[in-house]
Amino acid sequence: MNRPNFVFIMTDTQATNMVGCYTGIKELNTNHIDDLAASGVKFNSGYTTSPVCTPARAGLFTGLYSHNSGPWTNNIAPGTNIKTMGHYFKEQGYDTVYAGKWHLDGHDYFGTGHCPKEWDEKYWYDGANYLAELSDEQIALWRNGLNTAEDMRKHNITAEFTWANGISNRGIDFLETRDTDKPFLMVLSYDEPHHPFTCPAEYIERFADFEYDLGEKAFDNLEGKPEHHRLWSEAMGNPADENGKYRHPLYFGCNDYVDDEIGRVLSKLDESQIENTWVIYTSDHGEMMGAHRLVSKGAAAYDDITRVPFLIRAPKGNTLNQTEVDTPVSHIDLLPTMMAIADIEIPEILEGESLLEVMDNDNRNIERGVLVEFNRYEIEHDSFGGFIPVRAWVKNDYKLVLNLFGKDELYCRNTDKDELYNLIDHSEYVEIRNQLHDELLNYMHEKRDPFRTYEWAMRSWRPEKKAEWMGAFRPRPKDGFSPVVRDYDTGMPSKGVHIEDKKQKF
Repeated sequence: MNRPNFVFIMTDTQATNMVGCYTGIKELNTNHIDDLAASGVKFNSGYTTSPVCTPARAGLFTGLYSHNSGPWTNNIAPGTNIKTMGHYFKEQGYDTVYAGKWHLDGHDYFGTGHCPKEWDEKYWYDGANYLAELSDEQIALWRNGLNTAEDMRKHNITAEFTWANGISNRGIDFLETRDTDKPFLMVLSYDEPHHPFTCPAEYIERFADFEYDLGEKAFDNLEGKPEHHRLWSEAMGNPADENGKYRHPLYFGCNDYVDDEIGRVLSKLDESQIENTWVIYTSDHGEMMGAHRLVSKGAAAYDDITRVPFLIRAPKGNTLNQTEVDTPVSHIDLLPTMMAIADIEIPEILEGESLLEVMDNDNRNIERGVLVEFNRYEIEHDSFGGFIPVRAWVKNDYKLVLNLFGKDELYCRNTDKDELYNLIDHSEYVEIRNQLHDELLNYMHEKRDPFRTYEWAMRSWRPEKKAEWMGAFRPRPKDGFSPVVRDYDTGMPSKGVHIEDKKQKF
């Protein structure tokens, strides 16, 4: 059998709350994504590794949490010894194509314009490449001059002006001209529906009177919540109105528009060996939209910014298709899943797990936990509060959120889907809370989270908990590319885990 192909499509700032197949809100008009969900595997509890761009993309494309790959905040690049999805597949003879937002080179939001060696330069199209096609006047217009449907019409903005259109065109060009003797991995990374919300006027006009009903989340008074949530709300304001409705024609219009761009690509794929191509769809994170009186994204683990569309469509005729999975899964699982599908050896260093077993009929509701982290929004300035370390542990029924400098959170995912009632201090949930706490601490230790410290263990609500001061030495796991890791004390190849002498020499 031919080796499988992969089409990996992602958007920016689009949680499950913006996709019709998750919300039931057909007015969102995400018909192509909804069709993909109906024909493939729909994960109902898919989570980002971090609700901010660069750290989330690190999880997706390196298979490592950002705290281990390096980009623990926006605009920091992965370490030079960190390999990406493109490396693993190119090494196995795949054509590797990436078009769209990268935000992993540590330069700025737009990128350097230079294609990393693991991707095909012909199709590389990061923000710098898009900007190079525009005049200074057009750049100024794109970033700050197109704020209404009237602006779009005044300046004759059509699909051809948008970054999304250029990304789709490159994807279609590759599908129509590719070497059919080689398997391929094609990644299309759309900036939309992220600001500055550029799309043809008719998309914006469709949502001129549309009101998104946030429900009870809009009226969360944030009592019993972390202090930084209140500071965040006070600093940035609540974009929802007094009736709990959120209006943003530009955002909703761009959300509709990017769905159509995705549909353009998928329609071409249907004509090109669909019987051997896996399609993966997700987004890096979401947007609060006024839920919990918050806007944008940041140091929180609410589903509004962490639970993302997570779809996998197997090749035509595969029995996995047309199913749903409720078990929590993470972006960290996507790279090992793809490698398992392609029969590529999964190196020890990858921190997720293949989801093929979870997608099996008998395992779609197995108990599983996933980690969400946040450390800082951006390195350049102190927006969104600066350094506010957060670790969340999401299980089938509960979500525990540790806010290192503040109040922790516990939510029941079954009875409190809006995450209004913080159960962290409720006596009837002590056993559940402590079990989740132990699991999270063990996971942080297992994954060598460099931000781990005794304070994560010694919380005010668990005074009896003791934290270990010394632990095991664990060398960097093998990645299949790097030389052997040598032991600091001996200079010889490491023999693996051992407990270091507690009498440290300095």
